[in-house]
Amino acid sequence: VWAQERERVLDRREHEGYEGWMRIVPTHIKAQYAGGMGVMSVGAGWDYGKKSCWETDLMFGLLPKAYADATHMTFTLRQNYIPWSVQISSRLDLEPLTLGAYINVISGERFWVKEPGKYPDEHYYRFTSRMRLHLALGQRLRLRLPSECVLRDVTLYYELSANDLNIISKACNRYVQLSDIVKFSYGVKFQLFDCRRMQK
Repeated sequence: VWAQERERVLDRREHEGYEGWMRIVPTHIKAQYAGGMGVMSVGAGWDYGKKSCWETDLMFGLLPKAYADATHMTFTLRQNYIPWSVQISSRLDLEPLTLGAYINVISGERFWVKEPGKYPDEHYYRFTSRMRLHLALGQRLRLRLPSECVLRDVTLYYELSANDLNIISKACNRYVQLSDIVKFSYGVKFQLFDCRRMQK
């Protein structure tokens, strides 16, 4: 009993208001700056599993012309794992470690899935330039709100990430520094739940 009470106090993550067909409704929305998904990206997702430790997101981003040859759109499918949540106060929780992997696709004619024939095979990596696989780790701080409808809590987070091409470049070239391949990003997550359950 003591162990169960301790677990409940330390890790308060749980689903509220999502049952049956309602499970297809996104449990949260996000906005993120940087991270290889454009300068700014927004999207929605679902958390699930024991203590809601798994998280799947679909996000759309924008890379303005000021940062590239033209304005580009990005699409990202990401999977996160958040193993722990630690209660700091009655309304504040720390998620000390998040692990993530995501696939990002960018629009534009200059990016390809299969390398054009004009590039000689012996001189190029033959990686697609349209799609990147990223690995990330980070931390989060969650603020629980007193409201019992629509917005449940707000989470601020940051991540350090690197994509597949940069990781291979680091492995093959000792002159490439970690600071050259690791990117910093930050964002906000708004946790939602169905207020109709609270009205029953």
